Amino acid sequence: AAEGFAPQDHLELGERLRAIDTARGAKVSGSRFYFLTGVGARLELALMNAAMDLALRNGFTPAITPTLVTPQIMDGTGFLGAHADEVYHLGTDDLYLTGTSEVALAGYHAGEILDLSAGPQRYAGWSTCYRREAGSHGKDVRGIIRVHQFTKVEMFSYCPQDQAEDEHARLLAWEEEMLATAELPYRVIDVAAGDLGSSAARKYDCEAWLPTQERYLELTSTSNCT
Repeated sequence: AAEGFAPQDHLELGERLRAIDTARGAKVSGSRFYFLTGVGARLELALMNAAMDLALRNGFTPAITPTLVTPQIMDGTGFLGAHADEVYHLGTDDLYLTGTSEVALAGYHAGEILDLSAGPQRYAGWSTCYRREAGSHGKDVRGIIRVHQFTKVEMFSYCPQDQAEDEHARLLAWEEEMLATAELPYRVIDVAAGDLGSSAARKYDCEAWLPTQERYLELTSTSNCT
């Protein structure tokens, strides 16, 4: 931090601007829920639209996806393995709330044979995402860093396996373009094999700098699932 300048965190700024309201979020839904109001709601929509515009420029088909999926679709993406406790399950209907639109997009062509001779089939999913955040604690609890519900634009590409590595590099470049658009200082992590989830063969995380906590925090992630 600059001499004599103490940066305010996102919650202090958000409350001053009447952009983030965690107190009423907790009143309505419990801890780790929030309202985005006024400029907060507008900023959320602006960021989502900026991400969708970037995806459109690069040949993605926009998709607004279901956020409730069957056990077969959820299991098919590997989310019911080691991280099953992060997933909300609706027992009465035997449906799962998705933590990312990639679940629905992975199931979109399930049981189909795709013709990819004209190149990758790319989708940009826009959805509300739900995560239980069962084990998270500490610094991430304050504000809206680790929450139960958020909105996300997800790039998803079907491509031949021999093109997957190049496509993965393109996805990372587009994420970096988005971070540059938002003027955020960041670094790229080539995630160690032991830290990969059950579905990814390689993953890059883009982590942005949090000046109030003097640490990096993951903002975007891209995986090659071969």
